[in-house]
Amino acid sequence: MQTANKKVINGWAMYDWANSVYNLVITTTFFPIYFLAVTKGDTDGIVTFLGRKFQNSALYNYTAAMAYLLVAIASPILSSIADTRGNKKNFLIFFTLLGSISCSALYNFNDSNLAWGVIFFLLATVGYCGGLVFYNSYLPEIAAPEDRDRISARGYSLGYIGSVLMQLLGFALVTLKPFGMTDGKAVQFTFLLVGIWWLGFALITFKRLPASKPVAERSKGNAVAEGIRELKKVYAQVKVLPVLKRFLRAFFFYSMGVQTVMLAATVFGSKVLNLESSVLIATVVAIQVVAVLGAWAMARLSGKFGNMPVLVVTVLLWIVICIMGYRMKTAMDFYILACGVGLVMGGIQSLSRSTYAKLMPETKDTASFFSYYDVTEKIAIVIGMASFAYIDDYTKDIRNSVLALVVFFVIGLGWLISALIKQRQLNKEGVTSEKA
Repeated sequence: MQTANKKVINGWAMYDWANSVYNLVITTTFFPIYFLAVTKGDTDGIVTFLGRKFQNSALYNYTAAMAYLLVAIASPILSSIADTRGNKKNFLIFFTLLGSISCSALYNFNDSNLAWGVIFFLLATVGYCGGLVFYNSYLPEIAAPEDRDRISARGYSLGYIGSVLMQLLGFALVTLKPFGMTDGKAVQFTFLLVGIWWLGFALITFKRLPASKPVAERSKGNAVAEGIRELKKVYAQVKVLPVLKRFLRAFFFYSMGVQTVMLAATVFGSKVLNLESSVLIATVVAIQVVAVLGAWAMARLSGKFGNMPVLVVTVLLWIVICIMGYRMKTAMDFYILACGVGLVMGGIQSLSRSTYAKLMPETKDTASFFSYYDVTEKIAIVIGMASFAYIDDYTKDIRNSVLALVVFFVIGLGWLISALIKQRQLNKEGVTSEKA
């Protein structure tokens, strides 16, 4: 196949610019800081929700885990509909609307309406995660295999650059407090701006991406049955592709760690070191600047050494980061750790996506295949976030939660090495269908 024209590629990458502000500005920075602040009260962070008491940080992580679980359950059904009916773009639009409107609704969240904040945070996260299934599935449709690392990295880089700009805008609002804003109102206004940014720039993507074509020979029966059937079909194909099978197992385990660190890092810095909000926000801006460089550097390295060896080294770095996080004692430790996270954060996400796109077989069912990838990631996140929250809630020490993530990374590393060994074995035998 040939890579699509520049207009389509840039339109696709623009969705990363649009929606990454939610993941990196809201869930990584402003919302967790704000959530912990408004739920701290006089009880040292113990809150009551649905009749049960939680550590406020644990409730935050449980809510994120529930959002990912809902997407993991729904995406196989929705991706089946997208493939058979050819309405992939419609689902992308739906989840964008759900996410951006729910994000804007967080403007009304304060210390008197905990349920409002939890519900709309959950819905906004569902919108963000759900949209990614259909966005990612466009990559093998618009990019030739040899261009997928580069184009995937372009999307992530645009996402980080856009997020930095929004971070700086939010930081300016919190610092300068224009129009007589309080700290809380400035953060709430940032939630509103992120929702507007997300939807506004996504319109460029909606305009430029081509409509997907339905798979004509498919039946248009029960959507749930079709979704389960599609997932089984993809699983059957994955089972006979030894490198892809091993890679997905590795991806499942290291995603438990990667995504949990990204989602919980700010909560960790706030609770362990009691860092000021302005310091945390500035640190996350720095992380994202480094992440742009990391995504591009790993795309270049993968072109020279191959995807698998670069991923092996990256997971090793994540293990070191988790151990350093457990031993962290000072603000300087946190800053050094943040730079390390930034270096490997964008790279491992971008390279994982492009590696999967290169290893998957030629198929028209791109939404179904990326739904399988997405379900793998989302279930991993659910387990990672729930484990992180449970250990935090049970031991009352969030450091233990960070240390536990090392187990996930070690298992993922083992499967990555297995995939690399199998890939080299197949290459010696002249099998080229699973090169990455």
